[in-house]
Amino acid sequence: MLVCSCNFITEKDIEDTIVALLDEDCWQLIVPAKVYHAMEKRGRCCGCFPNVVDIIIRTTEQYHGRRDSTDVEIFDFMARLKQFHEDNRRADLERRQKGHRAA
Repeated sequence: MLVCSCNFITEKDIEDTIVALLDEDCWQLIVPAKVYHAMEKRGRCCGCFPNVVDIIIRTTEQYHGRRDSTDVEIFDFMARLKQFHEDNRRADLERRQKGHRAA
């Protein structure tokens, strides 16, 4: 499935990149910009980033499910990742509201 039409990136491309990053350091924080940088791409319109975040979460959960990671490690990491996602979404909304008020 095509996820990013600006760069013609498929869901499989993103999943493979995430797994490669996790193979390097399985507890690193992975964000869309890191995935795109690893693929030597850059976000253009960035409309795909929310979907990329969902793919990151799902792929990371599956990756750790296949490892011998403890449930506590997985839950803690995924909770931190989801909180990071929520914080960024909230900050983005605040930036948009400030920009709208300034105009």
